[in-house]
Amino acid sequence: MPRSGMANPLFVSIVLVLIVLCPLFAAHSARQQDNSETAPAAELEETTSITHDSIELKGQRVEFEATAGTLVLTNEAGEPQASVFYVAYERQGIEDPSERPVTFSFNGGPGSAAVWVHMGAFGPKKVLADPEGMPIPPPGRLVDNPYSILDISDLVFIDPVGTGYSRPAPGVDAKKFYSLRGDIESVGEFIRLWTTRNERWASPKFIAGESYGTTRSAGLALHLQQRHGMYLNGLVMISSILNWQNQEIHPGNDTAYITHLPTYAATAWFHQRLGADQSRDLRDFLDEVEAFAIGDYAAALIQGDWLAENERASIGSRLARYTGLSTDYIQRTNLRIANWRFVKELLRAERKTVGRLDTRFTGFDRDSAGERFEYDPSSEAVGVGYVTLLNDYLRRDLGYETDLPFRASARLWRDWTWDENSNRYVNVSEDLRQAMTRNPALQVLFTSGYYDLATPYFDTPFSVAHLGLPEELRSNIAIAYYEAGHMMYIREADHAKFKRDVAEFIRAAASRK
Repeated sequence: MPRSGMANPLFVSIVLVLIVLCPLFAAHSARQQDNSETAPAAELEETTSITHDSIELKGQRVEFEATAGTLVLTNEAGEPQASVFYVAYERQGIEDPSERPVTFSFNGGPGSAAVWVHMGAFGPKKVLADPEGMPIPPPGRLVDNPYSILDISDLVFIDPVGTGYSRPAPGVDAKKFYSLRGDIESVGEFIRLWTTRNERWASPKFIAGESYGTTRSAGLALHLQQRHGMYLNGLVMISSILNWQNQEIHPGNDTAYITHLPTYAATAWFHQRLGADQSRDLRDFLDEVEAFAIGDYAAALIQGDWLAENERASIGSRLARYTGLSTDYIQRTNLRIANWRFVKELLRAERKTVGRLDTRFTGFDRDSAGERFEYDPSSEAVGVGYVTLLNDYLRRDLGYETDLPFRASARLWRDWTWDENSNRYVNVSEDLRQAMTRNPALQVLFTSGYYDLATPYFDTPFSVAHLGLPEELRSNIAIAYYEAGHMMYIREADHAKFKRDVAEFIRAAASRK
């Protein structure tokens, strides 16, 4: 966290954001091991397990080879620095691997292993859930993933150092990996090494990151170009966060209230709190809310205490109409609705708390009059089975054996350093802009859920509009929206759409001449 010269409220808000950026952080972090733990000597020997399997995707049988193992990162002197765990899936029967895309994928946190994108979004197996994303009772069950993108691209799931089975080498200070740039460098080195070992330099290359993983992805796009001469074909940015000012709520930062408002409106619509607007089409309704957010609402916030009382009343009435909250409550917030307040206030009359990762889900707190929730209901609802089933799958199906504890959500934010961002917000938008201008072929797909309060969907077009790209490169960016939350792929209808969107994106970007 940035500490030097940074106001206390901002530090607290960053911590809160980090807690929710990787799915299920709060649910699992207390069970993780000390982050100072290093890799045993045996884990530095790069033992791997290779198995073969198949899956039916869109009516065709896809044969693939699965590799679960570690790569050891070394310094220039050849001394081990870290052991990085990964699972790779490569389609078999491909005559020319140079024409076969490969996608490197990871989650966020910082401190999340790649279990969610692996067992929820892209991999050949997925955790079984009902059509809206509610899991079956524990321990859960794995099923074939009909929405895997293995028919389109090979897949490499990466657990950054400190997560999953990845560990620093003995005698190496873990903090060299626990920073914005240190993390980018280590993941970038893994990608370089895996690409070299597997002779995939000539293949179309993609990165798919979720949540903080999008921060990492934007940095990686530029880093890989500059450090290794590796030019990517595309980025898939799932529930993105580029400029953290747009999402961090604390006194003095009015931008975040603008980007959160459309998600408040979508949530109120979902829970039927909108009165006359309830019968409207969701997308039509949100178009109106977005225009208000960057228009009259933004102008009102900028004025601060200069805002006339009649204008304050008018803005408050519009906010009440769009959010389902009372005008009295909104006026008492000074027209600035904090996300932690919204999730408690919207359904307070029913003694229910709304989720943050996915506001469609609700739960109950002991104190229904409180200002903050005890837990994220969506995090708890979605989390059943992922870590349990991954542990079983890795050993039983992929044959990977280790006695290390699997860190699904390590509390790395406690040790994370942001020194290069002291006295300012974390912002990798410039990294992305430079990567795209220096590599005009680079394509970017953003995917956002309407019901995500961890990384509100409206921040995506807001951040894109502030990238400063030349007009001729703006068409390189596409944005897709879903009627779900942070992990839009847990909802079956949206998972099917997500697969179509990502598959079409990879096909198009890989075939560009």
